[in-house]
Amino acid sequence: MTQTPSLVLDPAASCQDVQRQLSVLLAAAGSQTAMVEARMLLCAALGIDHAALLREPERPIGPQAALIAELVERRMQHEPVSRILGHREFWGLNFSVSPAVLDPRPDTETIVEAAIAAMESRRDAPLRILDLGTGSGALVCALLASFPQAFGLGIDVSDAACKIAAENLAALGFASRGKIVCGDWTKALCGGFDVIVSNPPYIAHADIAALDPDVRDYDPHLALDGGADGYAAYRALIPALPGLLAKGGVAVFEVGIGQSEGVGALFSAARLGVTGTRRDLAGIERAIVARRT
Repeated sequence: MTQTPSLVLDPAASCQDVQRQLSVLLAAAGSQTAMVEARMLLCAALGIDHAALLREPERPIGPQAALIAELVERRMQHEPVSRILGHREFWGLNFSVSPAVLDPRPDTETIVEAAIAAMESRRDAPLRILDLGTGSGALVCALLASFPQAFGLGIDVSDAACKIAAENLAALGFASRGKIVCGDWTKALCGGFDVIVSNPPYIAHADIAALDPDVRDYDPHLALDGGADGYAAYRALIPALPGLLAKGGVAVFEVGIGQSEGVGALFSAARLGVTGTRRDLAGIERAIVARRT
């Protein structure tokens, strides 16, 4: 079998020309944001920002040609740009990511939006926030940035995920207002939380093989696999919420496509009042909000 030759870039080629070349390759590999990804990988390899790239479009890529080619080839194999670079922006904050954590995606910002809307009148109150299955710590950190007097607790069963989340908490300046604890969902937790958020695993086990390679091959399956029907984590978490929520507290959970009705029924069975859902940028119901009354 003939092996596909590795990508070779001319060190004398300009940044502008290379960015165009890379964007064509990435688009052919299936990227929906090929030009942006080409720019991000090019800037990372050259150690420059977007502004520098715009200032010097004719700058030769020089000795970094091989590194640029390596990064682009990794992306052509469907490795997400955030995994390649080791960080991802979420809610305007920069998070370190690793193979141990779910890649925090823009859809999940819907949870933050819904939580802020639900607690708008208490934005400056000393709220207690709980993030179940915190992963990179993206949700708890985003909420701490949005509620300046709040204290946040992030829980995850993975030691490796907890390490990343704790690093992000410290790097973003929230170490004095937050804590990451390794634990099994709600076990050993006491009540009194004003906001409880979660992006639990909700993909049905049999559906994981058909996921986009960017997700299936690079996100930890522990953070994806929701059991036989996708609802295993919701069944484990929701019955515990009445004992964890303070009076008037809200729970905001991410849901998969078509799951809002089923998750809403679980909230209702736990005697929590569903106050609504929130759609993501694609118009899909992505967050469901329930309140302890």
